[in-house]
Amino acid sequence: MHEGEIVSLIGPNGAGKTTAFNVITGIYPPSAGDIRFAGRSVVGLAPHRVCASGIGRTFQNLRIFPNLSVRDNVLVGFTLGNRASLLSALVRLPSQRREEQRLQAEAGALLRLLGLAEIEDQLARYLAYGDQRRVEIARALAAQPRMMMLDEPAAGMNPAEVDDLNALIRRMRDELGKTILLVEHHMNVVMDISDRVIVMDQGRKIAEGTPQEVKRDPRVIQAYLGSEAAA
Repeated sequence: MHEGEIVSLIGPNGAGKTTAFNVITGIYPPSAGDIRFAGRSVVGLAPHRVCASGIGRTFQNLRIFPNLSVRDNVLVGFTLGNRASLLSALVRLPSQRREEQRLQAEAGALLRLLGLAEIEDQLARYLAYGDQRRVEIARALAAQPRMMMLDEPAAGMNPAEVDDLNALIRRMRDELGKTILLVEHHMNVVMDISDRVIVMDQGRKIAEGTPQEVKRDPRVIQAYLGSEAAA
């Protein structure tokens, strides 16, 4: 990955895409090799330490807090950047109140960026699926990652929501300066926004290049459609 890129990781079901995400983010330990981010190895770090190093992620299956409001879901993401101590929070020192005001202001900015400000007081469980996806993205952004890893962010979205997602991913790169790696099955998303596409099959990388290069690669066609279609 190069800083500022949008890279899509694609492949048939079971190719190992989500497993790759889980290895990178410390959920699974690698059996061999190294994983380096910003010049240092992240192998052996707990997931929260990987997050603190600058890697944020969303999940294939939604991982929001259903009984918290939209705003409170986003505020959870600021935990790593909270500069107030436990003591200052317990006795409500002025420094803690200033920190709370700062985090509330930053949460408000994220909610506006993702189009969630009008529903910020609603419980997350009552939101439409596309809105829940945006809540999860906003919470991941709250941790101030340098790289965002999005695992099937368009899953379950209708065409209008997919178009909005494409615009959001571009804004995350262009306005927030994020490097983005995404796993996605919606090929219109992949082909529309990717600078580069990496294709996996059975746990291995079989192709890499621009969207147009990958789309024409016989190995990719075979992996998706079988050898007769490739021929």
